[in-house]
Amino acid sequence: KTSFLPREEEAQPSKCPDNSAFKQQRLPAWKPQLTIASVLSSFFLTGAFCLTVGVCLVLSANSVREIQVDYSDKCSDCSKLRENSSNWNKECHCSVNFTLKEDILGDVFMYYGLQNFYQNHRRYVISRSDAQLLGRNVNIQRSYCSPFSTYRNGTPMAPCGAIANSMFNDTIDLFYNRNSSMIQVPLLKTGNSWWTDKNVKFRNPESYNLSSAFAGTARPPYWQKPVYLLDEEDERNNGYVNDDFIIWMRVSAFATFRNLYRRVQRVRHFAEGLPAGNYTFQISYNFPVTRFKGRKHVILSTVVWSGGSNPFLGIAYLVSGTAATLTGFVITGIHLKLRKKKTYFQKQ
Repeated sequence: KTSFLPREEEAQPSKCPDNSAFKQQRLPAWKPQLTIASVLSSFFLTGAFCLTVGVCLVLSANSVREIQVDYSDKCSDCSKLRENSSNWNKECHCSVNFTLKEDILGDVFMYYGLQNFYQNHRRYVISRSDAQLLGRNVNIQRSYCSPFSTYRNGTPMAPCGAIANSMFNDTIDLFYNRNSSMIQVPLLKTGNSWWTDKNVKFRNPESYNLSSAFAGTARPPYWQKPVYLLDEEDERNNGYVNDDFIIWMRVSAFATFRNLYRRVQRVRHFAEGLPAGNYTFQISYNFPVTRFKGRKHVILSTVVWSGGSNPFLGIAYLVSGTAATLTGFVITGIHLKLRKKKTYFQKQ
């Protein structure tokens, strides 16, 4: 046949894909043959697995020893004092007594709990400067820290942002009342944060000392002391790498949450844990909660292989296992009914 196309168009390569198994979609594929035996075995095995794991998780969560003390009302005088912002530099202390009826053996962890404090608001979550928390010299006015970025005179805040500004700052000490004497329970304030946070995500600015590293900056408005004085006793737990600060900066997804505060050091009278008896929390009250109708708690708890006292994961496994098992029985009933009907018509 005579071609009426120009020679240049005749020389163009074809746009068709190569004649290969991959490009022509001729690769072998596995198509499972679903039989009643394979379907039922999958449902029943999944149900048995989920039920077994769920029972183990629930029993593990129930074995956690925990005591929770609400000190919102017991420190009402301090709470009223803190509601007036002009009293920010006034100290207020209160005591809360409680009793342990049984020994709490093993490692004991102290948490502080907040209720009705919403950390999941979008503007709150992004109100931070990760570059600043890495010790870099950055212009925080270009970050999301506003309005907690600089003061009116232009002095930058360190650290900046709403998360850092609202940091929990109550001081909680635990005392054991033994033979009419009060023994302070030794508490560990380091080693409570994640290793990646302590060594990767948070770093102090480089300088010959910490106070000069933060020269030219000022503390957030709600703080009582600058960031380089968070822990004057331990240089490795000061500034941006302070454990309490790092833990607070990991925001919670729910309005009621708890954060790890201290760990009981297992020495002397507390080598096996916390013995039964009378105890006292000595609290330096600084964090106000009345305006947003919040509550504050102190929790003493142990942990197990599955974590703390939270049965949610175990309940989720139990619900999933029950649903899979019931689905298997329903499919079995439908199959038997259809097979009986098929046999009846075949006889007819």
